[in-house]
Amino acid sequence: MPEMDRYFDRNHIFSRLLKTGRELLRLNDFFLESIERGGSYAFDLSGPFLEQCRWDPELLESIRELAESKKVEFTGGCCYHSLSALYPDLSGFREEVMVYSEMLRELLGVNPVTFVNTELLYTERVDSILADMGFRCLIAEGSRNIMDGCDPVRVFENGLPTLLRHINLSEDLELRFSEKSWEGYPLIPDKFADWIAGIEGDILTLYLNYTSLCLHHRNKSMIADFIRTFPETLKSRGIEMITPSEAVNRFSPVKLPTLGTEQTIRYGMHNAIGNHAQQLYLRELVRIGEELAEIKEKPNYQKLKQVFGYLQQSEILFSMGPENTREGYERAVNYYSILSDLRRAVLEERV
Repeated sequence: MPEMDRYFDRNHIFSRLLKTGRELLRLNDFFLESIERGGSYAFDLSGPFLEQCRWDPELLESIRELAESKKVEFTGGCCYHSLSALYPDLSGFREEVMVYSEMLRELLGVNPVTFVNTELLYTERVDSILADMGFRCLIAEGSRNIMDGCDPVRVFENGLPTLLRHINLSEDLELRFSEKSWEGYPLIPDKFADWIAGIEGDILTLYLNYTSLCLHHRNKSMIADFIRTFPETLKSRGIEMITPSEAVNRFSPVKLPTLGTEQTIRYGMHNAIGNHAQQLYLRELVRIGEELAEIKEKPNYQKLKQVFGYLQQSEILFSMGPENTREGYERAVNYYSILSDLRRAVLEERV
C-alpha cells in the first residue's frame, strides 16, 4: 500500500521547514510592522504548506497574527496546488477548493472570499463553480493574450470580478530586487511608488512569491526596509493599499472581451503543460482520479486519495518543463514510476 514516506522525503521537508520557518517568521514581523503603517495584503498559501505549519506552532501562530490584524486577506485556492481546473471533470477541483477553505477556517479562523487558482491559472470553466461556492473575487495572471493591449489596472467584469497581476512591476520586486546589475537597482520605496503613481487606473495588483522575499532577505538586500516603509511612501503620493475584496467593492468593473476566451498561467501555459511529458502526466492524473472515484467505499480510499493529492502539485509538472531540459526527463521517468505504482494500488483496491 502506498504511503507518503514511500514517495516523499518528509524528513528532508521537515528539516527544510525548520530553516525557512525562521526566515518566514522574520518576514511576517516585517509585514506586521508594515500593516501598522497602513499596509494591506493578501496571502495565497498552499495546503501542503499549511499542513507543514502544524509541525511549527510558532510559525503557525505568526500567520494567525497576520489574520487577526484584519488587514490581511487569505485567499482560497486548490488545496494541493494542482491544475485540477484543467481536468475534464471538475468535481475534483470543487472538492479541492472546499477542503482548502475548511483548512483555512480550522487553522486561521478565516473564510476566503477571493480565489487564486494555482500559479494564477485562469480558465473560464470554473467561474460559475466559484460563484456558487461564495467567492466574490478572482485574481489571475495579466498576460498578453488576456490583456489584448490593455493595462491590468481595473477590476474586470467577468463571472467573478477579476483582478489581473501587473507582471512587470511584480517581477521588479520578485525577481530583480537584489540584482545589482539591473538598471533599476537599488529599488527603494520612493522610486517604486513614483513608478506606480505614473500609471493611470483604479487598481494595480502586485503578486509575488513569498520565497523570493526570503531570498532577497538572505542576500542582505533592503527588502525588510522596503516592506516596512512602502505603505507610508505610497500614502504620501495619494495611493492606498487595499485587499482584493475591498478593490472589487470599491471600483466598478469594466469589460475585457478576452476574459472567457483565453487561458493563462504565471510564466505561460507552455511552462505548465507545454511538452509531451507534462501532458502525459496530466492525463495519467485524470485517469487515476477517475479510478479513485470508483473506490470511495473501500477501506484504503482516504490513504490513496491523500497520496494522489500530493502527486498533483503543480511543482511536479513545472519540474518537467522546457526550462529544465537536463533534469526534466529524469524527473518525468521518476514520477511516472510513482504514478504507475499508485495506480497499481488503486486497481488492486477495486478488486
